[in-house]
Parts: sequence; structure tokens; C-alpha cells
Amino acid sequence: ALQESERLVALTTLIRTNLAELDLGLKGDLTMSEPMERLARHLAEGSIPSAWAVAAGPSLRNLPGWLEHLRQRATQLAEWTNDLTTPRSVWLPGLFNPQSFLTAVMQSTARKNGWPLDQTVLITEVTKRQPSAIDAPAKDGAYIHGLWLEGARWDDKAGHLVDSKAKELLCAMPVLLVRAVPADKAEARDTYACPVYGTEARFRQEIFTANIKSKAPWTKWTLGGVAMFLDVVG
Repeated sequence: ALQESERLVALTTLIRTNLAELDLGLKGDLTMSEPMERLARHLAEGSIPSAWAVAAGPSLRNLPGWLEHLRQRATQLAEWTNDLTTPRSVWLPGLFNPQSFLTAVMQSTARKNGWPLDQTVLITEVTKRQPSAIDAPAKDGAYIHGLWLEGARWDDKAGHLVDSKAKELLCAMPVLLVRAVPADKAEARDTYACPVYGTEARFRQEIFTANIKSKAPWTKWTLGGVAMFLDVVG
């Protein structure tokens, strides 16, 4: 939570500073520089200023959607730091560095059980619950939510991947439980190693791999480009 807070403070400080300088420039109290003019153009076009995007991480959202997402991030982090405990279910898209959180889950379990970290892996279990139904943090691992599935659909009743419905581009996933196990105990049978990306752009944005239940051969979903995303537009 400390690292996430530092990232949020740095980002909001940058935004405030940039806007204050632009305000002075528009009033004539400061000479309008090229960065200030670029900022003004981004605000007029409703796009994310590049400096803000670098500080916040990848996003395909427009500026209003990005600001709302930032507000939700701040809300989760405020609740997290006020309670000083891990949220009952972590909204993974709200983290600046979701990989660090997942690594911490693995390190904590490995340390508690005396397992070598290089022989410990994360496994994923898709639950049938929504975030509001989670009343306490997981005893082993962590609950996460906010992921979207593309190219297939999760069947709650059957408990495995199925084909998407007609005209259905994305499927909201229920809460997932991520927990660590020794590598030789990780069950890969009847699962699809689903890549999880930051955004729909995919390229160089892989966060982790979630092994989710499948009755169909994994090749079907691989050829179909089935993946999950933390942040989607629309």
C-alpha cells in the first residue's frame, strides 16, 4: 500500500502542478511554454497528457474516463490505508503495479510455509461470487476482481470457459482467488493458461497468467486469442 500511495501522490502532484502552471499561463502571469500548450490541446481534445499517462500507466481511455478511473483508484487506496489491512477483494485494475501485489501474495505464502520462492507459483480459482459478497479477506492468497474476458465466456454454472454469446465482445469475470502453491503441486490439467493484460492493446502489457478451467483443448482458446484485461474501454 505504501508504494501505491507514493505513486498516487506523485501523479496527483504532477497533475496539480501542471494545471496550476497552465492557469497562470492563460492568465498571462507566466509565458506559455510548449509543454503548457500541449497540455491545453490535450484538455481541449479530451485526451490524456503524455506526462500523466507515463506516471499512471497504460490506458486506452479518454481523459474523462481516465479521471474517473483515477478517482476510483484513490478511493480504494484510501480505504486500504485507513484500515491498514488488505481489502476483502482487491480491485486489481486500481493498482499502479499489480505485478508487485501478486508477487507479494506469492512471497508471503512461500515465507510462511518455508518454500523456496523460485519453486513457488501462483494458481487462480474463479469463484461464483461478486465483490459485494466477499465479507473477509482470503485466508490463503487474495481475492481479486475487475477483470474482463475477451474471446470466450465464463459459465458460472458449469464452472469453465465456453464460447462467447453472439455479439458479446467482453465478459465480466466474477471474483478470482489467487494463491501460491509449490510448483510441483500446480494442477494444469483441463485448464487454459489465459494471459492477463493491462489493456486491450495487449502488446508488452502482460500482468500474469491465470490458469482457468476448460473442457475444450487449450489450443482452441489460444487460436481464438482468448485473454483477460484489467482495464477496458466502454
